Amino acid sequence: MKNRNDNLKRIIVDFKKLTPEILSLLVEKYPDGYDEDHIITFRNAKNEMVEAVQVDTEDTRYLVKVSTKLVKTMENYDEDDYEDYDEDDPDAVQDPDLDPDMEPSEDPEDFD
Repeated sequence: MKNRNDNLKRIIVDFKKLTPEILSLLVEKYPDGYDEDHIITFRNAKNEMVEAVQVDTEDTRYLVKVSTKLVKTMENYDEDDYEDYDEDDPDAVQDPDLDPDMEPSEDPEDFD
């Protein structure tokens, strides 16, 4: 017997591609933030190790790469900030102002 989750489309999402819809799903699933137990580790198509948290919709499993930007954005989430954007608009989720004392993620764009 096949599990319903076996047929889900799998999409890896980087912070740059994070949409209001996916952010909302993350905040709903992890209202107090995620911790080590929620992070899954896998190798991508380039054989690189990736750490991500998982959220599912009816037909898609999103694997959202973890980063300090993601943590900060989830902490400051307010759905009213996104009411003027489409749910699938990756430009709606802006880079947060990171505290210089926070550890940077491995994403090179965190060093701009």
